[in-house]
Amino acid sequence: MNRFSLNQATTRGWPLPELAAGCVAQGVTQVGLWREEVQEFGVARTATLLRSFGLSVTSLCRGGFFDRPDWLLSNRQAIDEAYDLGAPALVLVSGGLPAGSRDVDGARAHIGDAIGELVPYALAAGVRLAIEPLHPMFCSDRCVVSTLGQALDLARPHPAEAVGVVVDTYHLWWDDTVWAQIARAGAEGRIASFQVADWITPLPAGVLLGRGLPGTGCVELRRFREAVDATGFTGPIEVEVFNEQVWARPGAEILTDTLEGYRKHVL
Repeated sequence: MNRFSLNQATTRGWPLPELAAGCVAQGVTQVGLWREEVQEFGVARTATLLRSFGLSVTSLCRGGFFDRPDWLLSNRQAIDEAYDLGAPALVLVSGGLPAGSRDVDGARAHIGDAIGELVPYALAAGVRLAIEPLHPMFCSDRCVVSTLGQALDLARPHPAEAVGVVVDTYHLWWDDTVWAQIARAGAEGRIASFQVADWITPLPAGVLLGRGLPGTGCVELRRFREAVDATGFTGPIEVEVFNEQVWARPGAEILTDTLEGYRKHVL
């Protein structure tokens, strides 16, 4: 259980002071954070709060969206925020196709160039850029990086301490090459973050909110954990869930059920 990390998205709407106290009450020592909520509360204030509760930050989400005009300034700011929070990894959701474009290859090439431009800044800050592949249904508008192999190819030109990848069960469970790619990621020292969520069916109308707590869907979560462990990765395991029915419940209750599902279906 010492590897468990509660991603802030799972208990969306739970105010940060209550989240911090609730984590400590249930023996949780690590959290993953989201920039919007942190900015609303204040970056310095968030860092001070978490330190006062003895909580460490496992990741900050999100940077990326390299299809937007302000991507360079926005990502440098995100790296600064990760540094201030003590987050070792900044999760990159790379962005979809530029407006009016159908050139997926060109969009991926641009992402590679953009990451290369950020690497010196990230290295200086000691923050690792973590490329997250998203399920192909998000390719057009959110992320043209759809497989772990594509993410690894984008990371390859750069030092492993500067650029890694995210293994997210929700986005990768469908891919029959994922086991070989997890082994490759481990061999290359590229696993920067391991995130867990289940795939529930039928998907809700808003597919972004189709993640389930561990054990409520069809993903072989333990197989993923074992595959990641087999690479030698011993880092945090974040549970990150987007689901309006989950969010409607009290934060402490969500955390209790998250921990139970984690114990039964991930460990």
